[in-house]
Amino acid sequence: MEILLYANPIVNAYSGSDLFGKLIFIAIFLLSIATWIIFIKKIIINRKTRRLGYEFQQKYSYLDLTLKPGDHPFGALYSTLQKTAGLLLQKQQGLTSSDIAFIRAYLQQSVSVQLDQMERKLPLLSTVSSLAPFLGLLGTVWGILLTFSELQAGATANANATVMGGLAMALGTTVVGLLVAIPALIAYNMLRADLRRISQEMEDFSNILVASLERHYCR
Repeated sequence: MEILLYANPIVNAYSGSDLFGKLIFIAIFLLSIATWIIFIKKIIINRKTRRLGYEFQQKYSYLDLTLKPGDHPFGALYSTLQKTAGLLLQKQQGLTSSDIAFIRAYLQQSVSVQLDQMERKLPLLSTVSSLAPFLGLLGTVWGILLTFSELQAGATANANATVMGGLAMALGTTVVGLLVAIPALIAYNMLRADLRRISQEMEDFSNILVASLERHYCR
């Protein structure tokens, strides 16, 4: 195990870095942890949302004031329908075209609110995909700067080790930065695609609900 760690160029680059270089490595590593935590949690939530939404749509495409929707975005959308349509139907026998427009507006607002909640922390992935390469570049410039600084100071006896150590840190931070940025960019695009599908499904579901209202309750 020790031989493998010693032979790992990233480990060698980290161990040969100064304090500032180590902080750059640690910062990139923390960004990587945050990326994977967000991605795994979001992908699980999105898949659960789509599954529950599909099951919910198969059962409830009509207004039922006694129904208690589940705790998921499609349930929140249905709850909005219950509140707005139920309030109007308590005051009058049927719904007018202006009532339908009112309900449709509230459903659109509910869709926006649910999508906004699901998009939370997602911009962090975009930030990581942009920030990690810059941190790697910072480490690259810092490593080269240290190399020339030590050579200029007259470290001729260990010139080869000095150059190799500085370049190892410079290239190591670049590689680590890219290894973090690429998965973050892929995760961001995947989650954005998931949200687009969920958004479309919620829009379709709201349209079905409004159509059902128009059919059964319009005067």
